[in-house]
Amino acid sequence: MIVTRTPLRVPLGGGGTDVPSYYRDFGGYFISAAINKYIYITVNPRFEDSIRVSYSRTEIVDSVDDIEHPIVREALKLLGILRSLEIISMADLPANTGLGSSGSFTVGLLQALHALKRDHVGPQQVAEEAFHIEAEILGEPSGKQDQYIAAFGGITAFEIATDGSVKAMPVGLDEEVVDRLENDSMLFYTGLKRSSGEVLTSQQQALTNGHVDVAESLDEIKAIGREVSEALVQGDLTRFGALLDLHWQAKKRTSTLITTDEVDRWYALARAKGALGGKLMGAGGGGFFLFYCPNDYKSGLRKAMAAEGLREMRFAIDEDGSKVIVNL
Repeated sequence: MIVTRTPLRVPLGGGGTDVPSYYRDFGGYFISAAINKYIYITVNPRFEDSIRVSYSRTEIVDSVDDIEHPIVREALKLLGILRSLEIISMADLPANTGLGSSGSFTVGLLQALHALKRDHVGPQQVAEEAFHIEAEILGEPSGKQDQYIAAFGGITAFEIATDGSVKAMPVGLDEEVVDRLENDSMLFYTGLKRSSGEVLTSQQQALTNGHVDVAESLDEIKAIGREVSEALVQGDLTRFGALLDLHWQAKKRTSTLITTDEVDRWYALARAKGALGGKLMGAGGGGFFLFYCPNDYKSGLRKAMAAEGLREMRFAIDEDGSKVIVNL
């Protein structure tokens, strides 16, 4: 029996430049943090020839081609595992909350299947295989951020060349900076679930159709991502908070689906209560809000968000990335 644990993530800067429609022309750059909220995948050989897959529903099939869960089906086919297997998934958080659950699921599943086969693979290979399944086989409008940060963990920056190759660059921060970042960064769940596909598709269509304003906004987001990396390395978290605000303003210009009147009202309220900046996680439209708020103002922000019905979720940085935690 194999069990893997794969972190979800909080994007810190440069998100949106990791999609092929952008990086193939301009190259991409993003920085992201893996957090201690996880997806767990268990794989276990079965005596029977059939395949059993358990997630929000349960499937028992005789042929891998009959599996309805698209990621599971294609991962098994990619690795040549076609019979006698049970797969169970569990998660700390629901899907469609902007924390990269689909990419983490795919990475964790591949990690487990490779361990079952006794393959020795590194995070780069697992991340690229996960992207290949989601974006190239299944045709989802996916970028590379979710798969790569799930595989590598920590606070990591990634440079994407125009040919799609990715260079991972762990961002070495003083322990005191990491403590402050964890302490003063606040996640609030909006209660709005959304699929990233619709937002990403609208952005990709705009880029394909030559919308200069969208490309320019993503150029700005990429530059902000590099500045975020510099600010964190320098321990300038006040600058980091201000950059989150600039990032959010630029992000909203990439699609009309990014925000709503209600989301804008919550953001204005958070700024009024002391947050230096923030943004919705993932593609936008719902899910979790991240705010950076100095310690003196956190109590007021917490009360204001609670009064609006937004639930706080505390978190810490995960340093490990996807890993096998049980191998029996």
